[in-house]
Amino acid sequence: MDNAPIDTDAAHALWAEYRASAPAHWVEDEAPSIERFGDHPELTDELLDLVIHGPKRATAGLVAEFEAEAAPLPRVGSHWIACDSTGRPRVVLRSVELRVGPFTSVDERFAFDEGEGDRSLASWREGHRDYWTRVGAALGIAWTEAHDIVFERFEVVWPPEHADR
Repeated sequence: MDNAPIDTDAAHALWAEYRASAPAHWVEDEAPSIERFGDHPELTDELLDLVIHGPKRATAGLVAEFEAEAAPLPRVGSHWIACDSTGRPRVVLRSVELRVGPFTSVDERFAFDEGEGDRSLASWREGHRDYWTRVGAALGIAWTEAHDIVFERFEVVWPPEHADR
């Protein structure tokens, strides 16, 4: 089963609410990316729940995914809207730290900040090996640990009931 299409109208409305509430935190010509975590509904909703109600304040993505979508890499200060598996936008996130490197460059702190599994480096490596093997296959590439990864830390900035304080 696949995730439902993203409700871009609702995402733009959520972005407009955030912009009206926090004009100092966005650049006028900036448009947020509208995305979701994971590659299937159960994972998408599980990871989003970790953002909204739990400890997830980091994520990692293959540079190859950005290239395949002709999307720019995130930058510090950029925003993105995270949607659930039904396509509904739920939160606005702001990137606060970014780095590109190979799979082997992840450290225990980053694995902990991703908030997944038991939050250990071993759990992170196991889960992400499986995930990127699937994603690579979907992209038509054989994923290896040498592929570049975007390691991103973020904060939740909107809506207020979920925003980091």
